[in-house]
Amino acid sequence: MALTLHYHPLSSYCWKALLGLYEKELDFEKVIVDLGDPDSREKFADLWPIAKMPVLEDDDRAIPESTIILEYLDQRFPGTSPLISSEPDVALKVRLADRFYDNYIHTPMQKIVADRIRPADHKDAYGVQEARKLLALACGLVNRDMDERRWAVGGVFSLADCAAAPALFYANEVMPLGEEYPHVLAYLERLKTRPSFGRVLSEAEPYFAMFPR
Repeated sequence: MALTLHYHPLSSYCWKALLGLYEKELDFEKVIVDLGDPDSREKFADLWPIAKMPVLEDDDRAIPESTIILEYLDQRFPGTSPLISSEPDVALKVRLADRFYDNYIHTPMQKIVADRIRPADHKDAYGVQEARKLLALACGLVNRDMDERRWAVGGVFSLADCAAAPALFYANEVMPLGEEYPHVLAYLERLKTRPSFGRVLSEAEPYFAMFPR
């Protein structure tokens, strides 16, 4: 068994995969992908033609997409900190929460960030406005749900929290949670105290200057 994660330390979806790997305390190698470097991009595209990070290699097998990576790790290493409950009803809630954070917080957050690095004559003001509306709606729902919860689905850290941590961290950068979403902010602070996420943030810190503000 030889696990290798192809990633970038600043990438939010790579954080999601890293969280699962750290939670399971698995040994793995890291390969930083620089999509701005033609050689690095070409090598990565040979592995996964879509060239989207992260991708996990397990010997001669390539597994793309952060959710699928974490599902794969749960199947491949069933004895290590499960990220998806063995109870069908709870597992469905975990998977729904995972998709919620990816689609309704992560995606609009990335839309806002991406617009910041667009050329001035290619800005998408309407798209950003719609993204902010969706992000606000989603954060409102999370604020309601996290009033009495410690983690995204009940009292156990799961795949859903791996999705929530990077999404909320960067969402707070583009739309500060402040007083409007106190339960979301409290949840984010709990996530930051998780050793796995603390490690992710520590490793990303040297790259934060690259984040467009």
